[in-house]
Amino acid sequence: MNRKILMLTLLLAVVPGIAMSASVYKWTDENGVTHFGDRQPTGATSERVNVRSGTSSDASGSRQSPQERLQNLQEQQAGEEEQRQETAADEARRKQREANCATARSNLEVIDRNARIRVEENGEQRYLSEEEIAEKRAEFERMAEESCGPAEQ
Repeated sequence: MNRKILMLTLLLAVVPGIAMSASVYKWTDENGVTHFGDRQPTGATSERVNVRSGTSSDASGSRQSPQERLQNLQEQQAGEEEQRQETAADEARRKQREANCATARSNLEVIDRNARIRVEENGEQRYLSEEEIAEKRAEFERMAEESCGPAEQ
């Protein structure tokens, strides 16, 4: 009786290992349908497929749940969107600086070409005095210096 129990115990210990090491084959038939089986088909070329069990071999438990992966993906997408918005804002600032630079240079050219500069204030036109022209020139030079120089970081 002891011998039968010993053989049964040994058989029960070995069978799961043999079952887990069974080979799985993959092949495609003439109609293009993919098949899987535990025996190699006759008359068709097949490839051996590694089958993994449902348990993880990673003992540390570092796999993420679907919710964690979704949250990480959403955080990554939010970061990318924020970076795109910052890039768009930088581009808008650069274009505004270029426009300010062009305006300031154009105004400086007008001041340098004309001896008299006419402005409209409260619906009336008048000419700027020499002191006012000098103030405007200094103002436009300051604008050109700020806008046409290297961008501040």
